[in-house]
Amino acid sequence: MAQTNEENWTTVIKPRNKLFEVNLKEIWDYRDLLTLFVKRTITVQYKQTILGPLWWVIQPVLTVIMYMVVFGGIAGIPTDGIPQPLFYLSGVCMWQYFSSCLSGTSNTFVSNSGIFGKVYFPRLIMPLATVTSNLVRFGIQLGLFVIVYVYYAIIGQAPSPNWYLLLFPLLVLMMAGLALGFGIIISSMTTKYRDLQVLFSFVVQLWMYATPIVYPLSQVAGKQKWGIDLATIMCLNPVTPVIETFKHGALGAGQFIGWGWLTYSFVFMLVVLALGILIFNKVQKSFMDTV
Repeated sequence: MAQTNEENWTTVIKPRNKLFEVNLKEIWDYRDLLTLFVKRTITVQYKQTILGPLWWVIQPVLTVIMYMVVFGGIAGIPTDGIPQPLFYLSGVCMWQYFSSCLSGTSNTFVSNSGIFGKVYFPRLIMPLATVTSNLVRFGIQLGLFVIVYVYYAIIGQAPSPNWYLLLFPLLVLMMAGLALGFGIIISSMTTKYRDLQVLFSFVVQLWMYATPIVYPLSQVAGKQKWGIDLATIMCLNPVTPVIETFKHGALGAGQFIGWGWLTYSFVFMLVVLALGILIFNKVQKSFMDTV
């Protein structure tokens, strides 16, 4: 009888013997749960708000207006000849997707400790749901970008895109991978050291200004710091090549940053993602004791 019951198990939960182990089949088996968490994240975020998902449009619009007043008007920072709303909106859409995924995944263990302590499912489902749900907001904001682009096309001021825009799916994948990798690393560390979450929020704010969102990379090209071109230093930021490639492909702004830097960002993403999974698998064994 015992043998019959053992043969009829549909799910077998085993301890992870290897730190770097991702059971893709198990994640696929829980795809319905992933879909449920995606819907929950989207619904709960604006469930008791008046404007609801309209905030996904209002937020970038207000941000772009502020950038136009402060950086375009008062500071007088050029935008490579691109209309300011288009230039700022292209950077804001990409950055907000990255920062939203980063902030959401960095709270995985702390914000979901109640669920993790009651039922078993692949823990990576939670950060994957965050990255996936943010694609909905990203899509809406890209729709806003297209509307603004069409407006400038009608009045004859739209910039010319080029074939580098075909790299857009890869660029989104790289942004998601970077956010997921960094996010689960921070989430794993904050289970024991909560003050790192405060430090991380501050770092993300500074990170934005180290990325060419409100200014073109051409503004710092040729300028030296410690005997090194500032543009080279900024390209060490793995998000910079991704956003610059998108701007160049969609708006034709500046010059293509180069396949070398884009490859650097892609490899950086793979390394951070692998390191994140390694730390995540190690921490999830005992995080309930410290969270």
